[in-house]
Amino acid sequence: MPAIAIRAFTATTALGRGNAAQAQALRERRGGLRRNDFGATPLPTWIGRVDGVEDAPLPSALSRWECRNNRLAWLALQQDGVQAALDALVGKYGADRIALVVGTSTSSIGASEEGYARAETGDDGVRRFPDDLARPIVHTPHSLGDFLQHATGLRGPCITVATACSSSAKVFAQAARMIEAGLVDAALVGGVDTLCGSVLFGFNALGLVSIERCRPFDATRDGLSLGEAGGFALLERAAPGETGLQLRGYGESSDAHHMSAPHPEGLGATLAMRGALARAGIDAAEVGYLNLHGTSTPANDSVEARAVDALFPASLHASSTKGWTGHTLGAAGIVESVVALLALETGLLPGILDSTVRDPACGPQIRFDNAEADIRYAMNNSFGFGGNNCSLVFGKVAA
Repeated sequence: MPAIAIRAFTATTALGRGNAAQAQALRERRGGLRRNDFGATPLPTWIGRVDGVEDAPLPSALSRWECRNNRLAWLALQQDGVQAALDALVGKYGADRIALVVGTSTSSIGASEEGYARAETGDDGVRRFPDDLARPIVHTPHSLGDFLQHATGLRGPCITVATACSSSAKVFAQAARMIEAGLVDAALVGGVDTLCGSVLFGFNALGLVSIERCRPFDATRDGLSLGEAGGFALLERAAPGETGLQLRGYGESSDAHHMSAPHPEGLGATLAMRGALARAGIDAAEVGYLNLHGTSTPANDSVEARAVDALFPASLHASSTKGWTGHTLGAAGIVESVVALLALETGLLPGILDSTVRDPACGPQIRFDNAEADIRYAMNNSFGFGGNNCSLVFGKVAA
């Protein structure tokens, strides 16, 4: 595939706002998980909550989209020069030639939950949302995309990708196809998901939530820790011979093995990783860092570990960073792509936080300790419910 330049990128997570906060916490091995303090009746678990969202209302001109999810989107959009880089591309191509492709798992469902909880019975006996939540656009899966379109002024294609935990990884693939086809000249991609009752109690009902901090690839792991996050990247076709960070390949698959469990042999995961390497035109041995999906659930980690061991040499440094941020669901793809990009930019290869006893399924690729290395290629795996998988290859082209 043609190389796609990454003009700017950012993530806001429980570790803080922007890339510097993410890099510092990863380097210091300082996690962002806290005991659950979200909601009226918090589950006994740990969460990756972003500080300050409650105190950051949207600008008055955007109050129609007011909700926690869109607040976090707005916070993330202000970091690391993304808005300035976007303004430059709008000046270059025009707002109608830039796509907006965003991923989310639950969108603004937290606002819908609040609407039902505060529903009022009118004189006609009908229960309705209170006036401050009677804004239909906020109660749709496209709430995030519609908000960002108005917040940025972009007038190109506006697409919401909702494929569970692969959502904001697949936005890179979608945007790359649109740029390659000539439909647009650039794209703002990203993803946002915030904590809400549906997420916390829903995953708990599936028996997937740990009461302790998650421990990816640890032999004693017993479940995930949920988190929230927002992030963005700005993509444009790379000029011939251009240096810098690039999206070099993507691979997607849908093995449809089970609604929530991974394929026991890692079929979809393997297909996605092979597809990303093939599009990038590189061998598995050339990848220096792989950010694993690594949710810390018993089934996911052992399957992913075996798939990675079958495909990559022992020299690979692979890890899950969900011990730092929690599993941010529809935002996991963009957050962990940012980690991969930071690995290319800074040479910091994160290990795995809070894990100490290796699962016997782990090959030598899976590393618990941080490392430093100058690498040319980094990958990210994002695997969603229903066997919906996406792998991305990023590269660094030196002068």
